[in-house]
Amino acid sequence: MAAGAALAVSGASRAFGGVYAVRDVSLTLAPGELRGLIGPNGAGKSTLFALIGGQLRADTGTVRLDGTRIDRLPADRRARLGVGVVFQAARVFPGMTVLENVMVGAHGTTGAGFVAAVLRLPAHHREERLIRDRARACLARTGLAGWADRPAEALPLGQQRALQLARALCGQPRLLLLDEPASGLRAAERERLSALLTELRAEGITMLLVEHDVAFVMRVADRVTVLDLGRVIAEGSPADVRADPVVIDAYLGAGSPA
Repeated sequence: MAAGAALAVSGASRAFGGVYAVRDVSLTLAPGELRGLIGPNGAGKSTLFALIGGQLRADTGTVRLDGTRIDRLPADRRARLGVGVVFQAARVFPGMTVLENVMVGAHGTTGAGFVAAVLRLPAHHREERLIRDRARACLARTGLAGWADRPAEALPLGQQRALQLARALCGQPRLLLLDEPASGLRAAERERLSALLTELRAEGITMLLVEHDVAFVMRVADRVTVLDLGRVIAEGSPADVRADPVVIDAYLGAGSPA
């Protein structure tokens, strides 16, 4: 797995119809850090996630990966630089097997070239075998080894979420963005996800975890950033954030338990 990348977001803002979803947000992740991003509903978490991943562009501000600006690059270019994305909504390619779905994640790391693929040259065959082996390893890590040859659309929701994570890992990301990966998972599936995130952090992968389940975030994250109404209201260790009165007020004001 590739070494983690430093992420720096500076002064990022994005408005929709004159209403700011994210306003002047800055945060920095060290290589290999697992950062939790939490906040009440409508706090701007998913918008900030999309600004980093490339699904949206910021109105102002910058996003840098290891010092290189990526905020004006499309999502596919960011993927080639090592940004992996696991979306909240399970996304599969129908008509393809689970294994083939995961292999798609390696598109940003291929090097044999278009001509080699069209002419079916040996370099293409070697690369395809390597990607297939890598995809099988990613399926094993996410508990899907036994599903490899099944149609992807036939997977239950929990396994579809695991497939998305396997596909992102197949791209050998340096920065992994996870949007609500624990949503809808059963207790055993959450424990498996927690263990895998801990393994990935130990391997040095940088991760930004957007999650509604605050307890899950507090258990796995190194540091936690809290958004409310599009702004950062707190940042620190899980223990410090959990005890912050501003964070408690924000959640109580949203009608959610602190």
